[in-house]
Amino acid sequence: MTRAPIDITALAADIRAGSRAALARGITLVESRRADHQALARDLVQAVLPDTGRAFRVGITGSPGVGKSTTIDVLGMYLIAQGHRVAVLAVDPSSARTGGSILGDKTRMADLSAHEHAFIRPSPSSGTLGGVAANTREAMLLCEAAGFDVVLVETVGIGQSETAVCDMTDFFLALMLPGGGDELQGIKKGLIELADMIAINKADGDNLKRANITAGDYRGALHILAPRSEHWHPPVVTYSALAKTGIAELWEKVVAHRTAMNASGDFAARRREQQVRWMWTMLEDRMKARLRSDPAIRGKVKATERDVADGRMTPAVAAEAIMRLLKD
Repeated sequence: MTRAPIDITALAADIRAGSRAALARGITLVESRRADHQALARDLVQAVLPDTGRAFRVGITGSPGVGKSTTIDVLGMYLIAQGHRVAVLAVDPSSARTGGSILGDKTRMADLSAHEHAFIRPSPSSGTLGGVAANTREAMLLCEAAGFDVVLVETVGIGQSETAVCDMTDFFLALMLPGGGDELQGIKKGLIELADMIAINKADGDNLKRANITAGDYRGALHILAPRSEHWHPPVVTYSALAKTGIAELWEKVVAHRTAMNASGDFAARRREQQVRWMWTMLEDRMKARLRSDPAIRGKVKATERDVADGRMTPAVAAEAIMRLLKD
């Protein structure tokens, strides 16, 4: 049986009206690898673009065991109680192998996943980090068009996923565990430089003293690094997702950051830079996709690869030859 064609105008209208089913269909369209679906997805995102851009976009990272799922669940419910609508998206470069961490995490976000003012969506179950990140950016815009005014973008905290999430959000939150000063030596300098705030989880009971010591150690580390903006110096806070303490103070810092960035003009500048980077990333992805999908080009690229591998052609000459293939 032939499926009815997708009516982008109607789908966009349903998304703007807040239909969760329409939002889910829209994100599925964005994630599709079919060329016709990708064309429709571009039209859909363009159609809802005027209704986007007003949400809090918060990236959240942290190593396994830090309590990301519990934190997102508790923070999301706090925000809903404050009148917000919360969407949770994931960027997981390991999803091609494992199916994506948030699929399991969703069951641990018991309160949030059941609430009508929340929407939780895992990353695609296949594809490169670049593809997953591109899908997540467009999914974020669809969530904003559907009326979600806080979008939490989760990363598993591995390598490039952190940079990808930082490049699509306004505020990047790094979650850490209480630990001794020696543990700070293993912290990735790059992550600290990206973070707009460091939050030490599990600051409760016997861990409270260690959490405060760890927070002091991170404050010391941040003093020797240049902040991303001269108008914001990343704070270090402690909280407990399990005890639900410190959540309000954590969110106050996110709001304070937005206020400071808006006042200085950095907020709008960062959004503009992100849009341009997004364009170039998508252009690179399209070029690579054409190299892989066009049968005539793919064969010539494989032959060129063999010439480079066997030492018959330099990488520079090969790259120029492949560029000429894209021009034809």
